[in-house]
Amino acid sequence: MKSIKLFISLAALLLSVACNAQNTSQETQNSATSTTKQKSLIVFFSHAGDNYAVGNIPVGNTKIVADYITELTGADQFEIVTHKYDGMAYKPLCDLARQEKINGELPPFEGSIDVAPYQTIFIGGPVWWGTYPQVMFSFFKQYDLSGKTIIPFTTHEGSGLGSCVDDLRQAYPNATITGEFSIYGHEVRTGKSAVEKWLNSLKLTE
Repeated sequence: MKSIKLFISLAALLLSVACNAQNTSQETQNSATSTTKQKSLIVFFSHAGDNYAVGNIPVGNTKIVADYITELTGADQFEIVTHKYDGMAYKPLCDLARQEKINGELPPFEGSIDVAPYQTIFIGGPVWWGTYPQVMFSFFKQYDLSGKTIIPFTTHEGSGLGSCVDDLRQAYPNATITGEFSIYGHEVRTGKSAVEKWLNSLKLTE
């Protein structure tokens, strides 16, 4: 009788150990999957204040699009921030942006980001004189995105993508530039569905 009880106790112990081992293995696998699952990154510049067609706005048009992308995909954000244009009226800002482009200026920006963990990077901004603002080219010069997938997007009032895609290809010849998107600045506040439709067409996996 004692032998039978001992056998039952040993069997229960072995079953418990096996179940715990299986659970631990599953937890380890889930943890590894979570760790290796890569998020996308949104790199963008957005100008608040006096803007064409929408007036003086507290949040820039491109920032709104970037927030839609984050909400819909879980992507992280890095905002290219410079205070060079703070408080400027629309016309003087246009004149300054034009002069920066002519001179090939690279205004400094604040902060930094480790781009290594990200394979897919959205790059967005307004279109100033046919391309991204010069401060974004400061970012392009500083960060190597070779081997990554870059998805350009713009906000504009008639320029579409301008030369942004070609300029990105020139800045990053060893990256894949694909899935570009543009939206009118005055439409972004009601344009979440358009952004969602675009993102769905990209078939991103987060």
